[in-house]
Formats: sequence, structure tokens, C-alpha cells
Amino acid sequence: MSHDNHTPHNGEQDVVESIVPLMPIVLPVAGAILIFLLAFIAVFMS
Repeated sequence: MSHDNHTPHNGEQDVVESIVPLMPIVLPVAGAILIFLLAFIAVFMS
């Protein structure tokens, strides 16, 4: 229990850590696409 099994990553980068800087761009774009699709479905169904 006292032995630390954590080994450092040699040059590897976590997938989540690589996406986090893009969140201010990705979230509004994804939201706009989702709202557009929902509005298109609403107009098409009416």
C-alpha cells in the first residue's frame, strides 16, 4: 500500500486534456448546429 504505482506518461497526452482548450469554440458551434436542426425539424413537422 505504501508503494506508489503511478508511472509518468512518456510524451502521452490525455484525450480530454487535448480537447479542453477547444471547448470555447466547440460548444457554441455544437449548440448552434443542434438549435438549427431542432428548428428545421419543427418547421418540417408543421
